[in-house]
Amino acid sequence: MIRTIMFFLISFTSIWGQILEDAYVKTFSLNSAEGLELINVTADAVEHNGKNGIQVSAIEGKINVETLVVIPDIIFQDGTIEIELTGEPAPNADPQMRGFVGVAFRVDTSNYSSYECIYLRPTNARSDNQLRRNHSVQYVSHPEFPWYKLRNDSPGLYESYVDIAPGEWTKIKIEVAGGVAKLYLHDAEQPCLIVNDLKHEELEGKIALWLHTSTLACYRNLVVTSN
Repeated sequence: MIRTIMFFLISFTSIWGQILEDAYVKTFSLNSAEGLELINVTADAVEHNGKNGIQVSAIEGKINVETLVVIPDIIFQDGTIEIELTGEPAPNADPQMRGFVGVAFRVDTSNYSSYECIYLRPTNARSDNQLRRNHSVQYVSHPEFPWYKLRNDSPGLYESYVDIAPGEWTKIKIEVAGGVAKLYLHDAEQPCLIVNDLKHEELEGKIALWLHTSTLACYRNLVVTSN
C-alpha cells in the first residue's frame, strides 16, 4: 500500500511539474526596444499621454510589407494576451488610413507572413458614418484571409464596433483557445469580438506587436499567459 501511494505521489508530482513547465505568465514592460525583433519597423522608448512605452513606425519607404515587433522567449498557441496600445495615422499617411494597430499571434517566424491577428481601426470608432463605426475592430489570418476577403465572403462576421480614439491608450485582452478567440477592451466583462473559426487553430508560434505601414503606434505592459 505504501509503495502504491508513493508511486502515485511521484507520478502526480511529475505530471504537475510538466503542467507548470508548459504553462507560464510572462510580463514585458515594453519601456525599451532592447531584445525585441524588429521587422521592417523602428522602435524607441517614449512617454505618450503620461505613460511610458515604445513608439513603433514603419521604416521609411516600406510599403506592403509585414511590420511587426516580435516578442522574444515565447511560443504561444492558447492562452491570453493583454496589452495597452495606441494607434493613429502617421503624419504623412494617406487620409484614408485608420491608425491600424493590434497584436499578431501564432506567428510563423520562418517568413513572418503567416499569423493570426486582431487589430483596431481607431479613427473609425467615432465616425458619423455608422458603417465605418462597425469596422472598428478586425480579425485577419495572413496570408490566406486578409480583411477584404473576410469582409467580402462574410460581411460583418469578423469585425465589430467598440469605442476607441486615435492616439489614446487602450487596454485590450485577447483570449485564445483552439479555434476560438475573444477580444475584450477597457476591462469589459463581455467581449466586443468573437471569432469562432481561427484559421490556424492547430498551430503555435510567436507573438508580435502588429501595425500597418501607415500607422504610428505605441505599446506598453504586455502580459502573456500560456495555457
